[in-house]
Amino acid sequence: MEVRHDWLSSSPHEGFEQMRLKSRPREPSPSLTRVGANFYSTVKQQDYSASVWLRRKDKLEHSQQRCIVIFALVCCFAILVALIFSAVDIMGEDEDGLSEKNCQNNCRVALVENIPEGINYSDSAPSHLSLFQGWMNLLNMAEKSVDIVSSQWDLNHSHPSACQGQRLFEKLLELASRNVEIKLVSDILPVESKVLNDLKTKGAEVLYMNMSAYNEGRLQSSFWIVDKQHVYIGSASLDWRSLGQMKELGVIVYNCSCLVLDLQRIFALYSSLRYKNKIPPSWSKRLYGVYDTQNKLTLQLNETKSEAFVSNSPKLFCPKDRVLDIEAIYSVIDDAKQFVYIAVMDYLPIVIDTNAKRYWPYLDGKIREALVLRSIKVRLLISFSRDTDPLTFNFVSSLKAICTEVPSCSLKVVSIFHIALKSEIFPTPSKN
Repeated sequence: MEVRHDWLSSSPHEGFEQMRLKSRPREPSPSLTRVGANFYSTVKQQDYSASVWLRRKDKLEHSQQRCIVIFALVCCFAILVALIFSAVDIMGEDEDGLSEKNCQNNCRVALVENIPEGINYSDSAPSHLSLFQGWMNLLNMAEKSVDIVSSQWDLNHSHPSACQGQRLFEKLLELASRNVEIKLVSDILPVESKVLNDLKTKGAEVLYMNMSAYNEGRLQSSFWIVDKQHVYIGSASLDWRSLGQMKELGVIVYNCSCLVLDLQRIFALYSSLRYKNKIPPSWSKRLYGVYDTQNKLTLQLNETKSEAFVSNSPKLFCPKDRVLDIEAIYSVIDDAKQFVYIAVMDYLPIVIDTNAKRYWPYLDGKIREALVLRSIKVRLLISFSRDTDPLTFNFVSSLKAICTEVPSCSLKVVSIFHIALKSEIFPTPSKN
């Protein structure tokens, strides 16, 4: 049997040519070419879209980062400004540029006193400048400003002893007409006081404090500030009786802007409450106390080295570093080395509520402590009138009793019994 193999019988070149033709790649069909082109185009479009999205994303992230940086810079600037203003407040600079560094502390002080009509001291008794003359001296010195805080505003009256009050009122009107800046703080509305209303008409600024809205109390402060240089602090209010019928005592401090720096902040606090019915949640640092019991003002008073600070009450009116009145009295008694002399209207350590009375031991206890535990000599000047509570005598007797048979305990009580006026309209109480 014969088997033929054609490819073996063909020439070598023909076989190789056939193999080459068989292994040559096939030409793509038109349909496959279109599909490939479409696929390539789609890939390119997607790649372009991705590229555009990435570029936009980069721009967005860059914009966000820039906004964050700008916001951070604005916040830092705001904080810096706040710190700068805070630093200015902390330095204690007043609005007119007065500060602890440039204020005057070489001061002159004078006691001023009003003696009621019908009371005469002995020839050997010390005499002081009259309250009326002291006030008139301050008003005669005024060139720029007069700031007054007073609980009473009644300078005009038909009583013969009211002439000094009328002269004082006329002087205030004159200053107002000369464009001297006058600010008056009161818990009395101008419509309720002819004096306030007339002064307001002449240009004075009346700052009404609604004390009943804060603690149902009364404004009892009494002080003057003249030209940011001179100060009066005392018991007298702008009432004609304080210049004729009341026993009043106070001090006038001249050329003492360092003391003004602190007292002016209390005046500014009162001013900030004008016609308001509530205390702010926080006080401005410009109202903080400048001096206190731990950081007293060192000054010269009539060439004598002295220390001073200003206190206030109630606690609602005491921002940071402001000493409460009761704490100031404690400080004075605690610092005493030899004696404590006290003059009060009434010695009655009792709080009288609507339906009950309760003992208020704070000052009474502090005096007993000074007498018994520290052997401090105590002198009390107490006023008595027909309206004095009988319990006053019991408390005074109790004080005297604790010194019985105690050699180191020294207490002396002096009573001022008021005499009736010739007109017998009212008694003449002692307010100092």
